[in-house]
Amino acid sequence: MNKTASTDHVLFTISTTDSEIGVSRETLSRLVATLGMNETQVLHYALRQLARALLPAYEADDGPLSAKQLCAIRKAVPEGRHKSIKCSLF
Repeated sequence: MNKTASTDHVLFTISTTDSEIGVSRETLSRLVATLGMNETQVLHYALRQLARALLPAYEADDGPLSAKQLCAIRKAVPEGRHKSIKCSLF
């Protein structure tokens, strides 16, 4: 029995004019010609660029260290080995 890969589909409606939230058929056609891609590839490319620009590249951390955590770090640093970043770089 042959199974074909299941593909999710999204309806994309072309706007009649270009706007902040829509793109016209003319603009999509120009992008296709300029990028040398088909329409689906152009849409994927545009969404990938938007995702890179707007979505964080990594999950947010737990925020600033607590006083207890800072104290533990200070205790773990060997005595007499404390240097500023500036003096250790130059």
